[in-house]
Amino acid sequence: MQLQSQGCKARDWSLIEVAEPFHPEYIREVAFSGKVRIGRLETEYTLPGGFTVHSGLYRAAIHNCTFGDNVHIYNVHNYMANYHVGNDTCIENVNSIVVDGTSTFGNGVRVPVMNEGGGREIPIFDHLSAHMAYILTLYRHRPEVIAALTKMIDDYAETQRSDMGYIGNNVRIINCGSLKNVRIGSNAQIGGASVLKNGSINSNASAPVKIGSGVKCNDFIICSGVSITDSTLVSKCFVGQGCEMGKHYSALDSLFFSNCQGFHGEATAIFAGPYTVTHHKSTLLIAGMFSFLNAGSGSNQSNHMYKLGPIHQGMAERGAKTTSDSYLLWPAKVGAFTLVMGRHTKHSDTSALPFSYLIENATESYIVPAVNLRSVGTIRDAQKWPKRDNRKDPHKLDLINYNLLSPYTIQKMYHGREVLNELMRLSGEGTEVYSYQNCKIRNSSLHKGINLYTIGIKKFLGNSLISRLSKHEWHSIEDIRQLLQPDSRIGLGEWIDCSGLIAPKSEIMALLDAIQDGSITSLDQVHQRFTIMHERYYSYEWTWALDKLEQVWGKTVDQVEFDDIIRAVVEWQESVVGLDRMVYNDAKKEFSLNAHTGFGADGDDEQNSLDFENVRGKFESNSFVLAVLDHIRLKSVLGNDILSRLKTIS
Repeated sequence: MQLQSQGCKARDWSLIEVAEPFHPEYIREVAFSGKVRIGRLETEYTLPGGFTVHSGLYRAAIHNCTFGDNVHIYNVHNYMANYHVGNDTCIENVNSIVVDGTSTFGNGVRVPVMNEGGGREIPIFDHLSAHMAYILTLYRHRPEVIAALTKMIDDYAETQRSDMGYIGNNVRIINCGSLKNVRIGSNAQIGGASVLKNGSINSNASAPVKIGSGVKCNDFIICSGVSITDSTLVSKCFVGQGCEMGKHYSALDSLFFSNCQGFHGEATAIFAGPYTVTHHKSTLLIAGMFSFLNAGSGSNQSNHMYKLGPIHQGMAERGAKTTSDSYLLWPAKVGAFTLVMGRHTKHSDTSALPFSYLIENATESYIVPAVNLRSVGTIRDAQKWPKRDNRKDPHKLDLINYNLLSPYTIQKMYHGREVLNELMRLSGEGTEVYSYQNCKIRNSSLHKGINLYTIGIKKFLGNSLISRLSKHEWHSIEDIRQLLQPDSRIGLGEWIDCSGLIAPKSEIMALLDAIQDGSITSLDQVHQRFTIMHERYYSYEWTWALDKLEQVWGKTVDQVEFDDIIRAVVEWQESVVGLDRMVYNDAKKEFSLNAHTGFGADGDDEQNSLDFENVRGKFESNSFVLAVLDHIRLKSVLGNDILSRLKTIS
């Protein structure tokens, strides 16, 4: 028999099936065991550098496997057992690829997110979204809902249970160690991974997954479009679509959702919502919830002030930033789009004061309310997030709203303004320093904060009104009253940032009620409800914004007059231009003489300035600066156009 003459052997040759036409010359030094099926072997592979090899099975021990067409299996040092392998897949120089017993391939693994001591364990699965995880993590006061969702996930995990693993089409597994109980989707590129155990790599042709050298992953779900390289360690983690990890990053007991980046540092028991980014070796994120976070070098939190175990946790709401060497002692809560500088050890809560600075001054924590509204960095962040969406998969798990100003942030500005006014009323207008939530607020900062929040509110309400007016034809006040009518009553009241999905709280509560009473019984139905909320955002937003406008007007939309609309448009125009001017001036600081320090070598001031300009460019020609000026021009023209039309028919 030709196969035997080529060094092959089998316990029972009758269990070996091959496709026609069969080319036995491409099967050499293979030990077969159990049922094995082999597809056609008719193509060659061109490896990096131009070296070609023919599809086939060489130097391997294979037990109970099926192979699609044109696979290339070479040098499996130990053995390969219990796998279905797709077409055109190449496996070279691996230690072992095995399914032992039955496995759900990471589905159903409990991740003790946010609290290392337990209590918020999340069962992960292939299609986990940030929004579902948010509810599972934070709504522990709704135990019936948590139990129902957990059962849905466990039921799904059981449908994935199998004694056979799967490796998809066009997969490359090269120079790897041990792969045990791992399911691998099509087009995955796995090169030099050390250990992959009990997990799913949900790669596909639209969004391949890349796993690099030295990587160790245990108890995991890795979604489409993910890159994990450079000896990164992942244990008990969900890694969402488009995430990147590398440069010896370490992640334990954590959830990472769309477009997170982790390099150099470490994460333990964190809920990393979309766009949580950490690039520095000395940065630790621990026992916290984050989203749209940019963590600076040496950023750290701790939950060590306990006697009954690590129970403390913290939250940084969307858009928070931490500077180099910042520190937060949990429990604490950081407000949306807040910049944290210095060390903070007094359990502050700035969630009612978004867009602020939280600064250390002589061991005290000082809040500078609303100042980030005029920061060029905040605007730049809001613009860059949608541009940095790495997700290529047409099926998006996370439904992300990128809006900087939304009912979620504007309601916080309303609350923040109330808080500041109440502080002033209780302590007096002349008070030099106010105390709030274990923090201090200077008198000047408080007054500026009230003014900035007012500008932000007027800008948002005007944006919503202008958007409505500019998208429809109108020729009379009756036309305007009609087009300003809300599409539905949904949207009134409080709004929630459900880890990237901004939605009315009423809709989230309605979803939870439907889960609890059994109206919703499947994970697909839950995702559909989230999708509806996301798609109808602008309709819900207008309902909320109109309610606030009616409060400003002191009358209902049925009673609104031209003067009310004109006044709102003028205030919007002033707010938009005013904030843009502040951003423009903030950007100008980046080009000040102080910013030139460190530029130029061995020259005079003129040469230093020329060096700066050749590296950074001129302020007047900077693309962001030009965009701000263009925004001022466009909004001025739009406002003037609306005002002209209003005055013509009024």
